[in-house]
Amino acid sequence: MSQEQANPTPQGTPLKPVQPQPPKKNNTWLYVGIIAVLLGTNIYLFSSRSKMSSQLDATTTQFNESDSSRKAVEGEYNAALARLDELVSKNTQMDSVITDQNGEIAKLRKQIDGIVKNKNATAADLGKAKRLIAELNEKTKTYEERIALLEAENTNLTNTNTIITKERDSAVTQNVGLQQKVRMGAVLHASNIRMTPIDIRRGGKKEKETSKAGRTDVMRIMFDIDENRIAESGKKDVHLRISSPEGQLLSNAAYGSGVTTDAEGRPLNYTLVKQVDLQTNQPVKNVIVDWNQDNDFKKGTYNIELYNDGYKIGGGNVTLR
Repeated sequence: MSQEQANPTPQGTPLKPVQPQPPKKNNTWLYVGIIAVLLGTNIYLFSSRSKMSSQLDATTTQFNESDSSRKAVEGEYNAALARLDELVSKNTQMDSVITDQNGEIAKLRKQIDGIVKNKNATAADLGKAKRLIAELNEKTKTYEERIALLEAENTNLTNTNTIITKERDSAVTQNVGLQQKVRMGAVLHASNIRMTPIDIRRGGKKEKETSKAGRTDVMRIMFDIDENRIAESGKKDVHLRISSPEGQLLSNAAYGSGVTTDAEGRPLNYTLVKQVDLQTNQPVKNVIVDWNQDNDFKKGTYNIELYNDGYKIGGGNVTLR
């Protein structure tokens, strides 16, 4: 049986012509293109990111190197300032030189400070700062050498002054010694010292030596001054100290008693003072000094001491019965 017989069509219904099917589109290349574009975009983005990362790393490295260089310059600058501070501590006169706002040191420091404190300083700026620091160190070295020279000269002067001082002190000591010897050589020396109790009779018209305390009216002291070739001519004071039998100094201001000083500068009470008219290299004979007192003389031994310029120059005694 034919096909027409197997599929009969209704009577009177015209047959539709068979439409040809359009060929199916092949999208493979489209997908390939899209994938290629995406892949290219990814490659570009990755490349750009890698490049940006490299640039960032380079910039970071450059910043770190720049910061490190700035810190190194800052360290050199701090070391230079430390040298300046040490310079001032050694010589206070350098303080005015360093702190002078119009001075070379101040100008250098101002320029270096401006660069060191600038965090955005370029390599050229830092290089300039290093040159300025080198100049600052050179000036500091010049000042250090000058101070060292001054210290050496000062040491020499000190040593010289020490030697001169020692020589001067030695000369002064010798001179003092000579003056002391001259002074001591000029001190008078008394000899032939006598104490004579005197009994005055007939209203003072007659004098008689006595040894009895009850009859003694005046104690007469007589002495000689030996010749002296050093003492200058003129009036010389001789201080007399008379002690009673009890050891007490006889003293009465109304009769000329007073106070002087001994050779050590200590107070020295005296009974009488007698001025002696001295001629150089000539003795003075029979110097007489009388001691009067209101009360009676007591029995016992009386002592006499003579002083000139604070030195004891002789002594003697007498005993009353």
